Amino acid sequence: MTAPTAILDVDGTLVDSNYQHALAWYRAFRLHGLTVPVWRCHRAIGMGGDQLVAHLAGEGFEGEHGDEVRTLEHALFAQMVAEVQPFEGARGLLEDLKARGCTIVLASSAKAEDVARFLDLLDARELADGWTDSSSVRRTKPAPDLIEAALELAGGGRGVMVGDSTWDVIAAAKLELPTICVRTGGFGADELREAGAAIVLDSIAELRERLSDTPFG
Repeated sequence: MTAPTAILDVDGTLVDSNYQHALAWYRAFRLHGLTVPVWRCHRAIGMGGDQLVAHLAGEGFEGEHGDEVRTLEHALFAQMVAEVQPFEGARGLLEDLKARGCTIVLASSAKAEDVARFLDLLDARELADGWTDSSSVRRTKPAPDLIEAALELAGGGRGVMVGDSTWDVIAAAKLELPTICVRTGGFGADELREAGAAIVLDSIAELRERLSDTPFG
């Protein structure tokens, strides 16, 4: 049987960036007169900006300030992006998956320049068979569009999502794909399982150790 396509989330899964994003959203909302507690910003990380503003601030705020807040969040995140580093074992996971015959697609809705930076941090350009960015889809997670785009890049077939958030699980489930979750994005094991994650592990390092026990095995 052909190995499944590995669809890998990037923010919070391969690189440690969720908390920088949470702070950037918090500050962007504050600069537009709205205080959204940081913990609530964090719970929404994994959504794309097209979904996140209305989710946290309501449709009225989205209509009046959505584009401005998204632009500001990106600028504020750029001030912290140098702090973002890969998680231990992230590149090794790509090597392990490639050795097992998997097609690898990095599924991100980040801006193209951020995706390029993360590809360089992970030294992933020769290992990944493709990647997405914010220009790849019209709707981000929890809509399934990003995962559909990743499967198209892989040429179709079976896929397994690897992510860190409930939004990854929900989006993959809409395409009837299983999700392996790592807790590196700060989401609890119980909530990831309740969302429908097939497997929940503490880290990328643990996923590498137990890869044979997953659908990639």
